[in-house]
Amino acid sequence: MRIILLGPPGAGKGTQAANIVEEYNVPHISTGDIFRKNIKEGTELGKKAQEYMNEGKLVPDELTCGLVASRLSEDDCKNGFMLDGFPRNTFQAEYLDRYLTENNIGLDKVINIEVDSNLLVERACGRRICKNCGATFHVKFNPSKVEDVCDVCGHNLTQRPDDNEETVSHRINVYLSETKPLVDYYTKKGVIANIDGDQDINKVFEDIKAALA
Repeated sequence: MRIILLGPPGAGKGTQAANIVEEYNVPHISTGDIFRKNIKEGTELGKKAQEYMNEGKLVPDELTCGLVASRLSEDDCKNGFMLDGFPRNTFQAEYLDRYLTENNIGLDKVINIEVDSNLLVERACGRRICKNCGATFHVKFNPSKVEDVCDVCGHNLTQRPDDNEETVSHRINVYLSETKPLVDYYTKKGVIANIDGDQDINKVFEDIKAALA
């Protein structure tokens, strides 16, 4: 299964990404995770990415595309993958199309999670992440059993520094202006499935599975 996961900040992509990975046994390729790994390790890419991410801006296409191409060439992607956070605009989508064509790889589905814009800031600002295992929770919509403790591995949960109202609002505006055109792009290709993300988390995943069936 080869999937692209789309949706604005706060749409619940992290939760649904984990469900998809478990259900379909494909690697989760998140550009955000890759950037944060490089930031933590202090690489040159990480330092450059940090500057953009702290301001809620997108990392430049040239850095992102090369990174994703390298990741897709790894052995664990031979039988499928899920791209999360890439492509972010039509330039990246066209780059990905060329890469897939050159490597005789087909794209199965683009899952687009849609959420009312009024809910997005609340959703994103309430997100909590486990830095140890990557599990995602939400203080209101998907709380951990013990406050600020990961259900999966027991480590402390943290809020990402860019999950504040000002930065989240900016990220949503960036998404609407630069990433939303991807919905039209993939609609024309006939591979998109629009999913109502305002529903219960489990119902959202049931709809995703139906779209991938």
